[in-house]
Amino acid sequence: MRDASLERNTKETRIAVTVNLDGTGQYSIATGVGFLDHMLEQLSRHSLIDIDLKAEGDTHIDFHHTVEDSALALGEAVSRALGDRKGIHRYGAATIPMDETLTRVAIDLSNRPYLVWRVGFSRDKLGSFDTELFKEWYQAFAQMAGATLHVETLYGENNHHIAESGFKALARALRQAVEIDPRKADAVPSTKGVLGGTL
Repeated sequence: MRDASLERNTKETRIAVTVNLDGTGQYSIATGVGFLDHMLEQLSRHSLIDIDLKAEGDTHIDFHHTVEDSALALGEAVSRALGDRKGIHRYGAATIPMDETLTRVAIDLSNRPYLVWRVGFSRDKLGSFDTELFKEWYQAFAQMAGATLHVETLYGENNHHIAESGFKALARALRQAVEIDPRKADAVPSTKGVLGGTL
């Protein structure tokens, strides 16, 4: 079983997370940020990655630290669970509709973090959630998961749909990328023999 647990404690946040890449999409999420909880529940359910994530943060200031640090912790847990990334498909892509909105996500678990973000919101907030924090979440997740990540909303009007279709597309792309390829389960999916930009 490919799983990992970790804690990330700073003066701003305290986070504990466990992931199981070979799960069934079971989740227990409590970050103190309702909209983030909703998005992470979608991520777990549609990726089939079991996620248990608890966070306490300085939300009396704003949601920035909790959102970013939750992504850092989750991304690191995914990376640890992947280990040497031997046998994974490595690549994944999904285009997800949600009513009038269509969002596309492509991922490469290359161990070379990079984010391309082509998503626009017409409102600064969804409830009390700052929409600019979505990019911060994806950037932090890509950094710690070791993922090249492209996120693009092709069209859409409803800001909730834009946000949610992105997380669902990430989930489906991630599901493909982390799965073991039975034809090459014993090999790192790279002609270099290793995934990463430093070797």
